[in-house]
Amino acid sequence: MSVAFRRESDDEHKEPEFELPIPVGANLVTPRGARLLGEEVARIEAAVAAAPDEEARKKLLRQLRYFGTRKATAEVQAAPADGLVGIGSRVAYRLNGTERSVTIVGHDEADPAAHRIAFTAPLGRALMGAEAGEAVAFQGREDAIAILAATADAEVMA
Repeated sequence: MSVAFRRESDDEHKEPEFELPIPVGANLVTPRGARLLGEEVARIEAAVAAAPDEEARKKLLRQLRYFGTRKATAEVQAAPADGLVGIGSRVAYRLNGTERSVTIVGHDEADPAAHRIAFTAPLGRALMGAEAGEAVAFQGREDAIAILAATADAEVMA
């Protein structure tokens, strides 16, 4: 007999819903990142109150647990010194002959399309702690990245 004729509900074969994974390590954020986490928690709380049904409410509560935890564990970082790469730094660098720039931010506010990368991303890890004028290793090459400048990004540090 087919399983379709024996089971009592479709819920038996649904994939279990797990909690959203919390990134390992410290939750370092910029002041902008802390503000965005607070805004997201408030937005989700309002959506939970207005949820049309229990299924939508459960999904929103799952998101609320994630962002609530991220907000509670956020460690706001002070502005980095000029010339030193840290959380909140706008870094100009040269990689493979091409000059680029990125801002180093916390995990939840990373947006590569806006040139904001997480300090935990491979490029972010390579840049962290470097100083202007220094060459750093990346992708197996010892001097792959030349740091041209590093300044505090006023947009994320406000």
